[in-house]
Amino acid sequence: MNLLLMAIMVVFGAAAILTVIRIVRGPSILDRAVASDVLLTEVMCVLGAEMAINGHTRSIPVLLIIAAVGVFGSISVARFVARRDNTTP
Repeated sequence: MNLLLMAIMVVFGAAAILTVIRIVRGPSILDRAVASDVLLTEVMCVLGAEMAINGHTRSIPVLLIIAAVGVFGSISVARFVARRDNTTP
């Protein structure tokens, strides 16, 4: 295995572990939402890197679905927090 590819895997793995820790420990729901967006972005980067390394485009529909889930999830959390903040005196 290429040394550069191994270094990329280590960096993405460490970032994913740190992101999962933030999702579990995050003090607020907004921290967890941002961390989940970061994790989805990391997954998209890994899939994009895999496509570039192997020279195919079969994962593009998966990338689009992951992006849509991230956007709709962020909007849902933002609406939930905004609604909760409006009801609090």
